[in-house]
Amino acid sequence: MPLNLDQLATFVNVADLGSFTAAADKEGLTQPAVSLQVKGLEQRLGVRLIERVGRRAQPTAAGLDLLVHARRLLQASAAAEEAMVPYRDGASGRVRIGSGGTASIHLLPRAIAAARKRMPGLEITVRIGDADDILHELEANSLDIAVVALPASGRNFEIEPFYEEELLAVAPAGSLMPEDGPDAAFMRDRTLLLYEGGNTRRAIDAWLAAPDTRIRPAMEFGSIEAIKELVAVGLGWSILPGLALKRDRAGLVTTSSLNPRLTRRLGMVLRRDKHLTRGLREMMKCLRAFKG
Repeated sequence: MPLNLDQLATFVNVADLGSFTAAADKEGLTQPAVSLQVKGLEQRLGVRLIERVGRRAQPTAAGLDLLVHARRLLQASAAAEEAMVPYRDGASGRVRIGSGGTASIHLLPRAIAAARKRMPGLEITVRIGDADDILHELEANSLDIAVVALPASGRNFEIEPFYEEELLAVAPAGSLMPEDGPDAAFMRDRTLLLYEGGNTRRAIDAWLAAPDTRIRPAMEFGSIEAIKELVAVGLGWSILPGLALKRDRAGLVTTSSLNPRLTRRLGMVLRRDKHLTRGLREMMKCLRAFKG
């Protein structure tokens, strides 16, 4: 059995004050209760710790040696309790977020900054990856919350849509777009550079689909930022999330709504049994407040 901190604290008080009665007064206990604490510690260690010299209780040689360790253990215990105070008061905490590339670059920084402003002591880590991998890690409780393009499935998940985002046609700067926006037939005739995999790609493929036609883009990439750069230098057209296009530097690409419009929904995904700490609640509030 591990050492009992209450017994150690009582032993230190008896040794420091030289009296079982004085230690009892300090701890708000009876003198027999203090004697029992010291006796229990002596039995646990198998040595005599306190001896009476006249009317004074003094530590034995073993007791003097134990005092050094007891003080260190009690200081460590007090430090551990003190370290927990910010968490108990809600001033500190940790949130582990999993997300895809677009949200992590264009959405999460603003939401994280808002959450840190509300809770300066909040530690936030972001894991970027494929949505399926992110959800597996969420299921394993390696992440606290996932921000992914919906739909997301899992019996143990709570899913909350919080942002609807338009997917836009993207072309090299100066390209002519149909007045009403490019339709699927128009886009199928372009050299397409598309994001590979995931719900966003499935939505794009469904929008582009034609009877007996399988969409075969000229190139596929795992990075939306890479696609933007390739479109900018004239290698093709694409369909990308609006968030990724809000900060197009130097107007290197032309964008347009599709005809009909195509949107995707981003959602927060948590385990149903997840304890909602203050930090996690603040992060969710800031995500809900995101306006693009």
